[in-house]
Amino acid sequence: MSRVNPVYTLHNECQDCYRCVRSCPVKAIRILNGHAQVLPSRCISCAACVSACPSHAKQVRSDLEQVRKLVMEHDNVYVSLGPTWRGPFDISEKRMAALLRRLGFRGVSETALGAQQTALEYARIINQAGPGLYISSQCPVIVDYIRLYKPKYVGSLLPAASPVLTHAKYLKEKLGGGIHVVFIGACVAAKNEADRCPELLDAAITFSELKQWIDQSGVKIPGDEEVSAEDTFVPEKACEGVLYALSGGVRSIMEQAGISREVQMMSLSPLQLIARGLDFLNVSELRHPVFVEALACAGGCVGGPEIATRRSIFSITSEIMDRAPHRDVMPKTPEVVLPVRYKANPVQRTVWTPQQIMEALKRIGKYAPEDELNCMACGYHTCREMAAALLDGNAEPSMCASYMRTLAARRAAAVLKGMPSAVVMVDRNMKIIEANESFVQNFLPSAAGTSKQPRDILAGKPVATVLDWTDLFKTVLKSNKEQYLDHYAYRGKYYEVRVFPLEQGESVGAIIYDVANTRNNQERVAQKAREVIRRNIATVQEIARLLGEHVVETESLLNSIASEAENSNPDTGTDETK
Repeated sequence: MSRVNPVYTLHNECQDCYRCVRSCPVKAIRILNGHAQVLPSRCISCAACVSACPSHAKQVRSDLEQVRKLVMEHDNVYVSLGPTWRGPFDISEKRMAALLRRLGFRGVSETALGAQQTALEYARIINQAGPGLYISSQCPVIVDYIRLYKPKYVGSLLPAASPVLTHAKYLKEKLGGGIHVVFIGACVAAKNEADRCPELLDAAITFSELKQWIDQSGVKIPGDEEVSAEDTFVPEKACEGVLYALSGGVRSIMEQAGISREVQMMSLSPLQLIARGLDFLNVSELRHPVFVEALACAGGCVGGPEIATRRSIFSITSEIMDRAPHRDVMPKTPEVVLPVRYKANPVQRTVWTPQQIMEALKRIGKYAPEDELNCMACGYHTCREMAAALLDGNAEPSMCASYMRTLAARRAAAVLKGMPSAVVMVDRNMKIIEANESFVQNFLPSAAGTSKQPRDILAGKPVATVLDWTDLFKTVLKSNKEQYLDHYAYRGKYYEVRVFPLEQGESVGAIIYDVANTRNNQERVAQKAREVIRRNIATVQEIARLLGEHVVETESLLNSIASEAENSNPDTGTDETK
């Protein structure tokens, strides 16, 4: 076995966005302290999380150094080259062979030769089969998915090794048992095959790793005039076997070999569709032999996670089909067979009781069925699936967006309520979004003392119905610059007013306090403001985020409240009030 799982996480790069959880078809991800970890015992190495991760925290294990060392130490290392090489390398077969030989390989062979053997073995088995389900074993992701997550169908996997492993055996029989074989392709799960069968396959690298090797080595892709007679695929060129990289390719080869009319042939991809097909399937109800060519990637290997090209999948598919000559006479039996009996290794999961699930749901604010939004923002399909993950230790309450929104709103409301200054937020239409109790007491005393919350009283109300002045709000909304008024006279009192933008052109906020009370409440204001800054600055910023806005320079504003309360001249406040 190798060092680490083929897919892993760079902890420092993870941005706790949970996209990996959403993309993982088997939820083989654990979130711990806000960071994702791949669970090797559950991972099927489909690498969907690698493609989905926006910060590149999910990585594919590199085996490049292992292969470089192998090539340096041995002169009999051969490449098993996947058919999808035509995607990242738009060159002729001879130039591709020459390129790999320049990197140090003894020779290059097509994995498709193994696919031709595998397809013939499938056809032989299926023609002798009775009614039932028969699933191709060509895709290592599908094989592991069934072994781990659909163990009841493991007996339906056709007992033949994948084209990669079959090709490795084929090469050893043709070229000598002492050779070394390295697979190069778009499949990450092939690394698992190399880890588990080192006697056949020494290593597997991806097209991305190959490109990295080429860049680092300085080896140039040879031109047509630079290739030699030795730069060709060995021991022979593949024919229809190259189609195995396409969904329906193995099925096509089998049909060319001859399939009984009783057999029903299907081709399914990607993994999610296959999983749906197996859900609730009763194999005993099938009246025919049903062969399913199952591929985890959409469209087949051409949709592999490490295809390493931006070329159109249509172009790659067309080229593969164009390079797949059909033999006039198909062999009836394969030259090389690598029989395999797959064993189930079901993921062990705790079955939680309904009461335990309910208790876990309460941890994310779900107390009734109507609270279960099943929004999938956490990455799980349902709130109850998320609750089970919480109990398993694979998820955290902070993953629930609706719960965190509610929690933040409550905390924000508590902070607003405790602030001695009046706070109000206004949208572009000059309607109140949010306000605190101090604002109600100062500017809407008739509503003060009621059991209603300030938001219930003022939300949606035009600010002009509460304050006679709105020009300052409009100015800030238009200019996106903060405005400050010292000792602003209004209704017989003097206020210090600070209006600041929340989101450009959309909303503004204001902090207002009575200058007359500054002297008497000076120490209390400073203390409370400092406390707000120390403990709740993040939560105050959350207020506007919850409303779809962004708070700008909130910390400096709150600091100014405290600083000015500490440094203000008591005599000035008293004189002006008088």
